[in-house]
Amino acid sequence: MSEEMNQKENEEVVYNLRKRLLFFGLPWTFTKYIITPSMLTMDEGLFKTVENDCYMYKIQDVRLTQTLMEKIFGLGTVECFSGDITNPDLTLVHIKQAKEVKNFILEASEKARIKRRTVTTYDIGINSDDIS
Repeated sequence: MSEEMNQKENEEVVYNLRKRLLFFGLPWTFTKYIITPSMLTMDEGLFKTVENDCYMYKIQDVRLTQTLMEKIFGLGTVECFSGDITNPDLTLVHIKQAKEVKNFILEASEKARIKRRTVTTYDIGINSDDIS
């Protein structure tokens, strides 16, 4: 376990973002998002801090949404759908560079799955009896 902790500490931080208020896009919140090539970390709170980590290889899909107000202030919301038990839907709310972050997470998650040789399969409802 200490090897994983050392890797997390030594890894290059690609994005260090803050959740922003929708009004003028000001970073007056206590939520931080730290993105490295192998992990996405969410730190939330001031008096009670909650840190939630998700390995990139667990992220299966990413969605970017932008409301009109987010567009005006140059913000966006990135939703990451993962196989993580603690938080299956990680949402990076009102962040700058949202499209760039979404694309990075998609590419990093694919690279992490290839590196770990992890394959995601989906059951599309075909039974082996149906195949002739």
